[in-house]
Amino acid sequence: MSLNEILSRQGDILVMPGVYDALTAKIAEHVGFEAIFQTGYGTSASMLALPDFGFLSISETLETARRITRAVSIPLIVDVDTGYGNPLTVFKLVEDLQKIGVSGIFLEDQVWPKRCGHMSGKDVISSDEYVQKLKSAIDAKGDNHEFKIVARTDAAAPLGLDEAIRRGKLYREIGADIVFVEAPRSIEDMKKIANQIHAPLVANMIEEGVTPNLPAAELKELGFCIALFPLSGLYSSTFGIYNTFKTLKQSGTTKSVVNTMMQFKEFNELVQLDKYMNMEKKYA
Repeated sequence: MSLNEILSRQGDILVMPGVYDALTAKIAEHVGFEAIFQTGYGTSASMLALPDFGFLSISETLETARRITRAVSIPLIVDVDTGYGNPLTVFKLVEDLQKIGVSGIFLEDQVWPKRCGHMSGKDVISSDEYVQKLKSAIDAKGDNHEFKIVARTDAAAPLGLDEAIRRGKLYREIGADIVFVEAPRSIEDMKKIANQIHAPLVANMIEEGVTPNLPAAELKELGFCIALFPLSGLYSSTFGIYNTFKTLKQSGTTKSVVNTMMQFKEFNELVQLDKYMNMEKKYA
């Protein structure tokens, strides 16, 4: 099912988990998610072991997206941070992402180097400067109505919620398909965003972040159409690996934690081992 078809369902909300490599994307597809989000935070952490602090390059983001789209058949939206430069880099990036089968981008208005939206110390470029990047993304998208541009503003923290809402309205007027006001601090702030911006809206649910962590059903009632959980998989997998490695280091065995692992057979099913074993026999 295309992203257009998913988003056009009346009265529904799209829950999207954050993925950061082909395996996490495959897991999301396997358990039944209809679309996924390539998280810059998770990609930076998994690929570089560095925080979401502007360390990712355009080529690293593209290569991660290429691996994910090869591994799954569900729509992928990619976090492209600030577009890695100026309107020209944004244009080329959108062209390249479409060629590898990506279904959309999140493009934000932070000053580069950016940082995670729930960190302190953020700053934003002028809305006029961002609009030029947004226009270039729209031009690069052309008549590809399946490709969605999510305009994200981080203006709430440095400039106040009213300015963030003004920007969200402006970005929608310019032609953004979806609007994302990052890091509202209360349910009242979220209601204000939904009441004043007449556009499909994203709610970003980061565990222990600054925004109230609400279930998808409540977010739908507030007026949001996408519930994003960008770091749940990253934090869960890191917790599991950390505890397993710690146990192995301390005891020299993993017997006490084996029940917290996916079984050998289950993992082989996930990566489709039987398919390739049968192909090996066919071509032997």
